Amino acid sequence: MAVPAPDPLAVRAASFEELHRLGVPCPPDTFPLVWEPEDQVGLRPTGELEARAAILHVVLERCFDMPAEAAVGWLDANKLLPDVTQPEWEWITEEVGDRQSFALHLDALAGLAWTLGVIKVLDPLHPPIRLMELFPDLLGGEDFEQWRARTLAAPRDPTVVAAALDLHYCLDWSFQQLEAAGQPVPGELNANAIGQRRWALEWAVVFTGDYHDPPGGWEEVDLST
Repeated sequence: MAVPAPDPLAVRAASFEELHRLGVPCPPDTFPLVWEPEDQVGLRPTGELEARAAILHVVLERCFDMPAEAAVGWLDANKLLPDVTQPEWEWITEEVGDRQSFALHLDALAGLAWTLGVIKVLDPLHPPIRLMELFPDLLGGEDFEQWRARTLAAPRDPTVVAAALDLHYCLDWSFQQLEAAGQPVPGELNANAIGQRRWALEWAVVFTGDYHDPPGGWEEVDLST
């Protein structure tokens, strides 16, 4: 259900305050806002968020040598194959693509886990501990519905997720600037990890307003700005 989006200027001020706390540079004042004052904000349906998280979990398990047949069998048995993207399918079935690039999805999974309320904190300095254990035990035979019953996801308020998206939008710029200048970033995460979290949040949040297109697919998320 869509609700009025929070004041984007107040959210941006809070994001900059957090950047100052972390000791990273802030984007210029002309850095685009993510939404406009009159926009509405919601989240994708819970089942869609859970399905995307489960698929990313399978992709990651393939990075750690889960057999292709087992991965495809699990997705098929749980009726998730239609939601697998073409690059994901090629990786899962034939290992086409860069293993390291798919392994980076661990932080996208963290972003979805936080959005679903599966983890309590999305720390910009540290990765979550034992994240993969919070998702289906694929080789142990746990199916998608059993995992959903075990997890009991409670998605966060969309205004809170929108604020987190704005923060990660700014952090993405900050970390890229630091790395381009050869300067260290704070904590254990790098620009790639922050970008993956932003990817998940961009996909999960749905804005409606004069300047927003209908929500697109996972591979259609634009991280170029």
